[in-house]
Amino acid sequence: MVKVNGEFLDIAGKSVSEYLETADYDVKRIVVERNEEIVPKSQYDETVLCDEDVIEIVSFVGGG
Repeated sequence: MVKVNGEFLDIAGKSVSEYLETADYDVKRIVVERNEEIVPKSQYDETVLCDEDVIEIVSFVGGG
């Protein structure tokens, strides 16, 4: 199980890109942190989620 933004999900074995596609995130407007380290967007395809990973996904919101 992988903890994503406080919720446990059965997504171990998927890449960050695969998860983001199924979760309908706009990759251009988010930052992904895995185990307290930011994952560069260039590594989303090759970063595979493992059991006990802790993922935080932060969305940017524009406004003024």
